[in-house]
Order: sequence, then structure tokens, then C-alpha cells
Amino acid sequence: MPRKVVLAYSGGLDTSIIIPWLKENFGCEVIALVCDLGQGEEELAGVEEKAIKSGAAKVYVEDVRREFVEEYIFPTLRAGAVYEGKYLLGTSMARPLIAKYLVKVARAEGADAVAHGATGKGNDQVRFELGVKALAPDLEVIAPWRLWDIRSREDAIDYAQARGIPVPVTKERPYSLDRNLWHLSHEGGPLEDPAQEPPDDVYVLTVPPEQAPDVPTYVEIEFERGRPFKLNGRALDPVALLQELNAVGGANGIGIADMVENRLVGMKSRGVYETPGGTILVAAHRELERLTLDRATYHFKEMVAIRYAELVYDGLWFSPLREALDAFVDRTQETVTGVVRMKLYKGNCLPAGVRSPYSLYRHDLATFGRDEMYDHKDAAGFINLFGLPLKVRALMLQEKEGRRITRRS
Repeated sequence: MPRKVVLAYSGGLDTSIIIPWLKENFGCEVIALVCDLGQGEEELAGVEEKAIKSGAAKVYVEDVRREFVEEYIFPTLRAGAVYEGKYLLGTSMARPLIAKYLVKVARAEGADAVAHGATGKGNDQVRFELGVKALAPDLEVIAPWRLWDIRSREDAIDYAQARGIPVPVTKERPYSLDRNLWHLSHEGGPLEDPAQEPPDDVYVLTVPPEQAPDVPTYVEIEFERGRPFKLNGRALDPVALLQELNAVGGANGIGIADMVENRLVGMKSRGVYETPGGTILVAAHRELERLTLDRATYHFKEMVAIRYAELVYDGLWFSPLREALDAFVDRTQETVTGVVRMKLYKGNCLPAGVRSPYSLYRHDLATFGRDEMYDHKDAAGFINLFGLPLKVRALMLQEKEGRRITRRS
């Protein structure tokens, strides 16, 4: 039986009831860990007091926003990783960082176990636990959703109310939310029917596109080696840059992703994601890469991006393969420096100009006007050699067909 447990605590429904449940069922001391990932003052207000009132012996509140952006968001952005073409991995990137701090606090406190509030149906249980296994394989991991008799969010609400624990969820608005600097995810309730459009009360960071301004907004983002560092000509620290992009993107209806995704645990789930600033950054970064990467590297990197996204989604952040892929990405980003202008209009995020000192675009080669660098006659030899395998195969088929005709006659 564990004697001291560090709980990844958010103040939400699940983690709020886990503190008394751990004490009731294990008789252990519970230490709550809150990671400030940019979920906002409203969500964090009073979280320490709430954890203590729920029975925690001690509460750690760690501001990890800058680390989150620089060491988790930016590497994933530079990799171009997007899961199943839509999901920008906001929750997936945050879980290994929380796992890292669970281990850090457990070591500082001499704890022998950690706990999380992820359900047995979701991906987060894998992400938390693989992170702990990679960093501290000796620590026990307790996952109450796989142990207790609570079987639904309604049961959890009843459990909380019976113990006088206030939770920011009601049976009338039973969404499961996860918010950080990168995104806000919504699951549960009416969203569990993929045939239905999300209700109007879902969106928090982003206005519905039809309610966005009737005139476009332009933003300029400057990158250095694939990392954004200036917005509209102003150098900003990573947290402030993302916060400003979230504000302008959200006001223009940018970054809503409604998708049915394939969970790692084998089922499909429907989620609605709001990622306004992230959507702008991903689109801008991609445009800069189109200008600065050669064709073979760009195409191979697209394949790497898919695998990278799967690793992050599957909780394999602390894996040798992801670290190896980072080395490849780092090499590709050496010339991904420049300025991208984006046009934001009613949910659309469109490129409106890109420039770079490492641009591989040459007007004197690409122009349809007169040029002195390209000899059109050279194309004939290229096509003959490039198409030689097709020609050889066609000749073979013709010869075989000719023999069949000769035999029939």
C-alpha cells in the first residue's frame, strides 16, 4: 500500500474527487501537483485552497508555461506534427511535461506513488504512465478510474456533491475540458453524437466564424530556424507571442477542429478543439518550409511529421525514436528562417506573402517570361531518361501482345 501519493491535480471533476478517494481507500497522504500550462487565471483561481479543502496535505503549483512552449510545443511545431490531419496535439504534448513534474515532486517528497485522473477509456492514462515509466520506473502509478465503482461523469458529480466538493461541471453542461496555452479541447455530453453540430455554448477561445469581423486581419510572424520569435515586427517571449496569436486568431474564428479521431486504445471518439494561435503558427511555418526546403527533404519531412504526431499522440514523448526524429527535424530547420504574412478571415487562415534569406524560389527560373538560365531543350533529355522505365515496360507489353496475335493467327 502506498504511504504517500503525488496526484496530478487540475481542480476539475475527476481530480477533485480523487483526493478523498485515495485517502478513504489507501489511507495515504496525498500531495497535489498543479501545473500551470496556461489554462488561465479563472481555472487556477483558488485551486490550492480547493485541494487543501479536499484533503490534500500539500499543494505544489508549478508555472511551466515557458517550458511547455519552448520544449514541447515548438519541437512539435517544427516537426509539422498534426494527428490525422486535424488535431494539433494540445493535450498530448502537455501530458509528458506533467509526468515529468510528477516524478520531480515525488522525488522531492519521498513519495512512493503517483496518481492521475485519466479514465480507462482514454489516451491520457497511457501518456501519463509511459512518461512515469520512462523517467521513474520504480514509482507505482495509481489510476482510480480503473479501480473504483464510479462508472460515469454523473456518478462522479454525485460523489463530489455527497462530500461537499464543488466542481466546475454540472449534469446540464457535462463537457470534459482540457485547456492550456496551445488549445482547449471539448469532449462528452452532446458532442458524443457525431451527427450533431456542436452547440453554440461549446466555444470559449474562438468566436464562430460567421460572427467574426467582415474585414480580414493580417499578421506577420518571423521565424528563426523554425521557431517563431516576432509578431508584427515585435520580438516577444514565447508565452506572450502565443497569447497574442490566440487572441487575434480567436477573434477571427480561427482554429476550430471538429473531428472523430482514432484513439490509441482502439475506439473512435469525437472531440472539438479550439487552437487559434496554434493553427496560425502551423500554417505559417508550413508556408515558410515550402519556400526554403528542397523537394526531396520537404516530401520526406511530411512522412516524418505523420510518425512524429503518432508518437506524441501515443504518449511516446520520452522515446528514442522521437529524440532521433528531433535530430532530423533540427537539420531541416537550419534554413527555415524568414517572415510569413497570414490573412485571417472568418475561420480561414490564408498565406499572404512569405520571404526568407534562404528562399529557394528564383524568379529568373520560374518566370513564364524570357529568361537566360533555363534552356527548354534540356527538358527533352530529362523526360526521356525519367520515362525510360515506362517505355521499356510498354515495349515489353507490346512484344508479348504481338506474340499472342501471331499465335492466334
